[in-house]
Amino acid sequence: MWRHGQTAWNLERRFQGTTDIALTDTGIAQARRAARLLASLKPDAIVASDLKRAAATAAELSEVTGLPVAHDEALRETYAGVWQGLTHQEIIERHHEQYAAWKRGEPVRRGGGELETEVADRAAPVVLEHAEKLPEDGTLVVVSHGGTIRTTIGRLLGLDSRHWESLGGLSNCCWSVLGEGARGWRLLEHNAGTLPEPVLGDDT
Repeated sequence: MWRHGQTAWNLERRFQGTTDIALTDTGIAQARRAARLLASLKPDAIVASDLKRAAATAAELSEVTGLPVAHDEALRETYAGVWQGLTHQEIIERHHEQYAAWKRGEPVRRGGGELETEVADRAAPVVLEHAEKLPEDGTLVVVSHGGTIRTTIGRLLGLDSRHWESLGGLSNCCWSVLGEGARGWRLLEHNAGTLPEPVLGDDT
């Protein structure tokens, strides 16, 4: 699960949501660097949000691997209504109660938009659908957005939605690695920017 590269709104701490913002030059460079690392994992398939920032990030991995990218709007970021385009500070000032309720883990339609569970409802099935098509021990790269990735990971791990916030955010162009464990999905790496290392010890 790979988050897109940097955008101008990321730098301004402005809520993007489904607003279609392009990568900065730095974001493109981040995607190119990360793509070279992820290509060494020999992915079998790439699926991405159709928003520019995710699609352009995925295109860098496609360029290195030769794999086509399947685009799916179900992997878009959370729609957040009137919050979109506001800075973090403006959201706190104008929608303090709603913001505080969301941070407490209450189901909140931020800005009149989607619930986090609704984001997971649309995104997690896309990940599962593409994962089921993989060869045995195959690797799928999902290129999406911070909020969508967090809610999807929470859903796949079977966590109660109130606890999804306990999964820390992803930095631009960093990723989380999930794999199959004895009891279902397992989070192997989170907010990584380097290749996974083998786990040596009693907790493998």
